Amino acid sequence: MKVERLISIIMILLDKKRIGAQELAELFEVSPRTIYRDIDSINRAGIPIRSTSGVGGGFEIMEQYKLDKKVFSTVELSTLLLGLSSLPDTMHGTETQHALAKIKSFIPTEQAQAIELKTNQIKIDLSPWEGNLNTQPYLEMIKTALRKNEVISFDYTDQNGNQTARNVEPYQLVLKGNHWYLHGYCDQRNDFRLFKLTRLSNLQLPNDTFTPREHHPPQLNFSDNPATTQTEITLRIHYSVLDRILDYCTYEALSPDGDQHFILRLPFIENDYYYNILFSFGDKCECLAPPCVREEIKRRIQKMANLYEQ
Repeated sequence: MKVERLISIIMILLDKKRIGAQELAELFEVSPRTIYRDIDSINRAGIPIRSTSGVGGGFEIMEQYKLDKKVFSTVELSTLLLGLSSLPDTMHGTETQHALAKIKSFIPTEQAQAIELKTNQIKIDLSPWEGNLNTQPYLEMIKTALRKNEVISFDYTDQNGNQTARNVEPYQLVLKGNHWYLHGYCDQRNDFRLFKLTRLSNLQLPNDTFTPREHHPPQLNFSDNPATTQTEITLRIHYSVLDRILDYCTYEALSPDGDQHFILRLPFIENDYYYNILFSFGDKCECLAPPCVREEIKRRIQKMANLYEQ
């Protein structure tokens, strides 16, 4: 991950007088362009690094700059430790453990207790209540493919149960709503696609490399979608599901409707994913408007009911 690489680069520059971009690129298995972006990020963070060209050239920390254990404040060290320690268990590889150890080495003895207290004041647990799915092997394989720009192949089962073989150039792993997704360029579709890891099977690394394309992050939020794809719906919510509905709105968006219900208006996209969200509330949620969404809900409910009339 980028944060681990940045910390490692800083430690290398502290240990070495000077090191070249190509050597760093080979060490971290990334492109020299990525290393130049990392150096720029380190400079913006306040650690001055200068570059020299020619034979024996490379990057080095400016001699006037002295990095000691006071370079990070108590709050900054607590933030770094909280961020790394809060990564999902599936991402806790050796690189993360090394980064944590290096950050802890910056903690002065007299600040250790205060930093531990501040770090423990916030707990971030991204695992679902029912337990993590066994996605660790696939995550490790995809992380390897990401580092090496290698194509991956797998069988993918869509929401209708149809299975197809895919060859994909991986570009990004996404953790969204306790589910892992892969964003990559699919050779079969000639376009970027978002794949849910729990729908993957028979994942393989055929050792085929690719030249990265221009990559745009996937649309993951309502704000990412054009207004033309959204419909405002009006819902009547029973108070018993209030804690769950607040996952999708703020309390200020709710208007009381009698003693036991609330009225809610929120953006909605007419696809299976969002209809299934409404169905997850059962009879505790009624769509009042617009009529087209209400009729589609009735049609889907009738289709389900038909399964039990045969």
